[in-house]
Amino acid sequence: MNKRSLLQSALALALAAGFATGALAQDKPLKIGVTAGPHAQIFDQVKKVAEKDGLKIQVIEFSDYVQPNAALAAGDLDANAYQHQPYLDAQVKDRGYKIVSVGNTVNFPMGLYSKKVKSLNELKEGARFGLPNDPTNGGRALLLLQDKGLVKLKEGAGLKATPLDVVSNPRKLKFVELDAAQLPRSLDDLDASAVNTNFAISAGLNPVKDAIALENAKGPYVNVIAVREADKNKPWVAKLLKAYHSEEIRKFIDAEFKGSVLPGF
Repeated sequence: MNKRSLLQSALALALAAGFATGALAQDKPLKIGVTAGPHAQIFDQVKKVAEKDGLKIQVIEFSDYVQPNAALAAGDLDANAYQHQPYLDAQVKDRGYKIVSVGNTVNFPMGLYSKKVKSLNELKEGARFGLPNDPTNGGRALLLLQDKGLVKLKEGAGLKATPLDVVSNPRKLKFVELDAAQLPRSLDDLDASAVNTNFAISAGLNPVKDAIALENAKGPYVNVIAVREADKNKPWVAKLLKAYHSEEIRKFIDAEFKGSVLPGF
């Protein structure tokens, strides 16, 4: 065999090895981090749709808002789907994560809940009111309270408002800041609380029926799929978005959650 033939044979073997490696890589499921509840339920359906397009997915559930981004940044996940853009922006700024959003998922209008009153008008002076203790969701809750006329925030407080930004509080509400996942379980000890919808549903609350007030569905809080910056243009990202944004998933969301979770795509 001459040198040219040897070179061609070596090239053919290298290409074959490359194709084999690519095939093996596709056989390895994508690890997608979600929070328990609606995000997990929706991604169980996305998994089925994606498999029709040759994309295998492993859904990994988390019980808090902090770990999914840490796991994604560390390379333990390929993507996550559980947070809205303001929360992601805050995490990137505070922790230096090289993480970006690549597409919208759903919107969970935040609700105000109580086991002691049936309307906001019934809240007494000095009522203990629960807020998420992370900056973006705490600010979101305060903006909702302002929208409902319970408090007034100082001008320019914006999406990251804190109780220190409250300039008018006629009912002298006492704010109790807790981890967002703990708020539904704390309703017995509070007069009312703002609760993120994914945690409300996981706790057996129906936002449409049980909330004494709901956030307007239109706003900056549409949830997103996030990936590492280096992966954003990879082919599997486009396939993942195609599966999530399919008509099958839209119909599932509408049928399963009946207005408490809204498609954001």
